Formats: sequence, C-alpha cells, structure tokens
Amino acid sequence: MPIDFTRELNPAQCEAVQALEGPVLVIAGAGSGKTRTIVYRLAHLVEQGVQPESILLLTFTRKAAQEMLARASLLLDHGLTGVSGGTFHSFAYAQLRRHAQLFDLKSGFTVMDRADALDVLGQAKDSLGLGRTERSFPKKETILELIGKSRNKETDLESVLQQESFHLMPYLEILGNMAKGYQAIKQRHGLLDYDDLLFVFERLLTEREDVRERLRERFRYIMVDEYQDTNKVQARLVKLMAGLQGNVMAVGDDAQSIYAFRGASVANILRFPKEYPGALVIRLEQNYRSTQPILDLANEVLRHAAHKFDKHLFTEREDGPKPMLVRTLSDATQHQIAMSLIADLQKKYALHEIAVLFRAGYQSYGLEVQLSKLGIRFQKYGGIRFSEAAHIKDALAYLRLVVNPSDLPAWQRVFKHVKGVGPKTAQGLFEAVISGNEAHVAKTRKRFPELTELFGLLDGLRARRPAPLTALDEVMAWYGPILIRDYPDDYPRRQQGLEQLARIAANYPDLEAFLGDLTLENPEDNSREAAHDALVLSTIHSAKGLEWKAVLMLDLVEDRFPSRKAMQRPEDLDEERRLMYVACTRAKDFLALFVPETVYMRGLERSEPTRPSPFVLEMEPSSYEEWRENFSGGLARAGGGAPMGRRQALDQAIGRPSGSVRSAAPEFAAGGDAQANSNGIRNTKLGFCTHRVYGRGKIIAEAAPGKYRINFPGFGIKTILAEYLTLEDAS
Repeated sequence: MPIDFTRELNPAQCEAVQALEGPVLVIAGAGSGKTRTIVYRLAHLVEQGVQPESILLLTFTRKAAQEMLARASLLLDHGLTGVSGGTFHSFAYAQLRRHAQLFDLKSGFTVMDRADALDVLGQAKDSLGLGRTERSFPKKETILELIGKSRNKETDLESVLQQESFHLMPYLEILGNMAKGYQAIKQRHGLLDYDDLLFVFERLLTEREDVRERLRERFRYIMVDEYQDTNKVQARLVKLMAGLQGNVMAVGDDAQSIYAFRGASVANILRFPKEYPGALVIRLEQNYRSTQPILDLANEVLRHAAHKFDKHLFTEREDGPKPMLVRTLSDATQHQIAMSLIADLQKKYALHEIAVLFRAGYQSYGLEVQLSKLGIRFQKYGGIRFSEAAHIKDALAYLRLVVNPSDLPAWQRVFKHVKGVGPKTAQGLFEAVISGNEAHVAKTRKRFPELTELFGLLDGLRARRPAPLTALDEVMAWYGPILIRDYPDDYPRRQQGLEQLARIAANYPDLEAFLGDLTLENPEDNSREAAHDALVLSTIHSAKGLEWKAVLMLDLVEDRFPSRKAMQRPEDLDEERRLMYVACTRAKDFLALFVPETVYMRGLERSEPTRPSPFVLEMEPSSYEEWRENFSGGLARAGGGAPMGRRQALDQAIGRPSGSVRSAAPEFAAGGDAQANSNGIRNTKLGFCTHRVYGRGKIIAEAAPGKYRINFPGFGIKTILAEYLTLEDAS
C-alpha cells in the first residue's frame, strides 16, 4: 500500500520528498522536521522503484544514519536493506579499502586512532632533536588539534595560531617542522589519520576517472544531512560523486552553521545553487518545537544577517508568553534573578526541562556555586564544571592552607608546581611542616629555593587573614606565572575562569564562608544523558540538537556574547549571530535573555558599565517583554510599569497570575538561601551544625521531623538524623 505522506507532512516537506531528480537544497529551519523529511524521502525513493543499493546517505554520526534508515524501513513493508549510510569518514575508508590496488596504497595502509597519531607526532618531535622540551611547550594533544584544524580549514598553521592560539605564535616554526615530520612518518609507513581519509579519497576520485564514474553510476541518489557543517573537502567529495546534474539532495540550515572552529564552512550551503546550476531550493519554515513569540524573536536575530537564505519560521503554536529580556544591575545579581526564575519555572516544568545557556563555560561559574550551595542538582554540557577545573583547584589550594594548615591534598597541589618537587618529596615536606621538623624543612628549602617564597606567601596570608578577594589577588601574583608555565596550551581561557573566581570572592567577607560554599559540590555524573531531576547548564555549542521547555541565556553583553575576538572579523560576527539563533530556538515554551548593565572587571577590582549585545540592540522592542532590576531588588516592566517584588514580577513574566496556588518547589531569596528544597520539603530556620565525622555544615532543609539535609564542605549534601548532630543557634 503506497505511503500517504501528504497526511503526515506539510506542503514544503511533501515537495522535498517528491523531488527525486536533479540537485535539491532543503533549507530546514530549526525544529522544522528535517529528519522526518529525510526518512520519508528515503522510503519514497524505494517505493518509486529506486534500488536501495543506488542510494547513499551521508551524515555526521553513525547513530543518525542508523536511526534514519531504521525509521524509513518501518514505513516500507519490505524494509530498506541495501542503502549505504554512514559518515563521510567511514564511507571514504570503505572506498579506499575497495580501491587500494588502483591507487598508491597497493602495499596496504593503516588508519591510526588518536593514541597512534600522538605517538607518531612524538616521533616527529624526537626526530627534530627536541627531546624533553620545557614545561611551557605545548602538549602533543594541542599540537595534533592545531594540525587537524589547519588541514580541515585548508589554511596554513600560522593563520590558525593567529586566530585561535596567538599565545603559541613563538612556537610557530617548531610546530610547522613537527607537522612536516608527522606527515613524512605517515607517508613512509603507510599510515593515515582521521583527516587523511577524506583528502586521500578526494585524490582517488580526482586522479582516477574510472573510479569516479563507477561511483556515480552506482550511487545515483545522494543525500547529505547537516550540510551546513561540511568542510571544504566534504563539499568537493559530494560534487565529485554526484556531478553537476546529479541527483544530490543537501539538507541543512545555514542559520545553524556554528562549527567554523572545526573547519565547517557555511559557504558550502550558501553556494550550493551556484555549484549546482538549476538546483531546486525548498524551505522548511514551519516549526514544530517553539511558540510563535519565541520564533518571532529568532526571526529578528536572523533578519540582520549579512549572508543567508531568507526564511521566516512560523508555527501553529501561537499562544505563549513573549521572551523575557531582563536588564540586571550586575552580572552577580543576574545569577540571583536567574535562580529565582528557575524556582518559579519549576512550578510548571520538571527541573531537567529547564536549561541555562551561555557562550563560554566560565560564564556559569557563579551560578554553579549558588546551585551547589543550595543543593540543587545540575548537569553541565560543554566546558568544565567550576569545581573540576585544575586551575581553580590550584588557586583555591593556597587559600585552603590559610584556613587549614594540615590540608594534605592542598599541600600536594601547591608543591606540585614547585620545580623539582615530586610526590615523595612533597609527602616528606608535609610531614615535616606538620610535625615541626624545622631541620628537614630547612634542608628541603635549601634544595628548592622557590619554597622560601612560597612559605613566605602562605605565612603572610595566615598572619593577616585578609578578605577572600585580597587573598586571591596575592595568590594570583604568585600563581599567574605558574599558570602560563604549566598550562601553556590554553592559559588565556583559564585566566578568564580565575577572573570569574575573583568576581565570586568579592561577595564574601571571610575565607571560611568562601571556601565552604565552593566545596559544597554534588558528586553527580556529568554525562550528556539527561538526569530527570537535574537542571541543565550548557554552552550553546553543546546545546545544538537539544531542546527544553524553558531556556535562560546569560551575559548578553559585548565581549561576552559576541566574544571580543568575534567583534574583529565580519565572518566571525556572523557565526556568533547564528549561535544566538541556535540558542533561542532551543526553547519550546519560555525564553529569558539576561543583560547585566555592569560587569566585574578583574584588573580594576570593580564593576564597570557594559553595552548590551549588538544582537539585543537590533531586536525590535515588540519582540520581547523588557524588565529592569531596581535598586531595591525588585523588577519593573520597561515603559513605566509600577515596580514589583521579584516574585510578583516573575509570576507575570512566565504567564501565571500573581498569588496563584503553587505546587511545592524551591524558592531562592535575594541572598541565595533556600526556603524549600528540590523535593518541596519545608525548610527549617537556616543555621549551622556539627557532625562527628563530617565536621561543620550548613543546614539546607528539614527533610522530616528530626532529620536534616546539610551541606558539608568537602563532603557535599548529606541527610542526617538530628540525634547525630550538634545544632548551632540560628538566631
């Protein structure tokens, strides 16, 4: 029985499914049913008599290809056996194996995994007589990544360093020689790495016309998913196999091309109609994910793009609140209001259906501290969790020793960065310090003069016990050169994280409170598999392909989104705009954009005014509802609305009448304390307690009569009976 796809698909999708001959470009807007369209077209091709063996489906993950083929098989009575589907690299590997005897791979070849490639790069390094280089020399992993970017972008190594790793420019000549040596060893031993597969396959198709024609004859129908993510060589491979008038369908969205740093070229999809004269262009604009107010704002973001395919996203879901634009007094109060909004949203949605998105991983650090302090579970996609970053642990280790001189892990982290001091020496020195063995300490200091300065720093901090920010400033004066020396590959990025740490430190009066909150961490799995009771924190790049009921976006100001580097080149600014579009279209029902009016400047030790993101300034005011934080901590609607308390304002913003009945969920006060936990349990009057094993901790909630949930620094969240606790007076 023929597939009645007209009942399952909208008119644009039907047109794409029925376009079987000649080149076709499908511009699939966010949430427009791209995968469904591909699946139905696969089934329709076979239903029309096309042999499955003549269909080639190229995707960016094997899982995507398998899912599409499986779904298409379900639509057909006789299945879909015979279709070739997979990634560009797996297809290239299979063809090189099949035709090795016709090319310069007669003696065979081996495809290296990453570990093998690193070993070969190490051999290239040794062949140059570099041997054991200084600690500040880039790691092999970083060098291999730079070489890969140079190849995929098809540009020289110098350009890659200038754009992405300028701090490594002094090593340009050495890195260039290592890249040449790496290539020479591969050729000498018949080795191919991941990137080589595509370029060698291209040479095969270019130099052997018989192979090229054979593949064109076999694969008469080629479909490419996520075409906006292809790099230059992948686009050329498609053209070589399809020919100018081949039956090739490219599916993608130019507005979601956000992987230029990996080598993806948005020009591939933009130039498709020129590369394939007479190509049919079909636009999928009906969205099945978001409400119309959210799509109106996403359309506003795209409206100002310089190079794009015009499209206008629309949906049958016309109802819903306008996106909320919140202008906060500072980046610190931004986190407080975001916490309040999350608490309010949880009255409507499960915690895992709410996501907080940001441009760079460090921008969520302040929020992570607040979430951990309050015992709110979260998962982070992209970037490193604040508490897991090595440079953050390093800096905090010095402060931990000021509070607790017997903190062995902190001593080990501090000693690790003293040249020549190994684990055995560190252990002996620690025991000597704690036991008062002055002779051993003096002997060790004589062997390692750097220890004298280190002990001087720590003794000075212990004697004065300065405020956290002052202490951190002194630590950074010592640790800054160590950061550059020991993390040469990416120390500029790590410096941004330390600046955010200083921003957090400025809010604390003493070291004990500061360190206590930073060590209140939930030991949760941080995989990308969504937990059903955890808030999602994600970089926007890691959020692509995902969706949530409610989305909050942080730091929509110049130098943070778009980044300072992106403001320098038009093509980079265009990609940042597409990134903004991707972020907005992750939201199904609710979207909030945060624009702090001041941002803490590490070098000046104060907050400075900032400008909203140009993407915000370009938006029509009618596309969002603007709220401003006032000096009393409440919010007021822009345009002269009466000031309201934060709770009342957020009630209105998410579309619920103020004072309505609420289900139990956490609420956060301006200072960040919890009034109810994530299970809706009533809180006791907050205070502190002491446990015989875990030490002093902060009470979060009364889990049941005589039972408390407590944050213990270094141990995380524990639920303990009152009879095992010594409660402190909370008054």
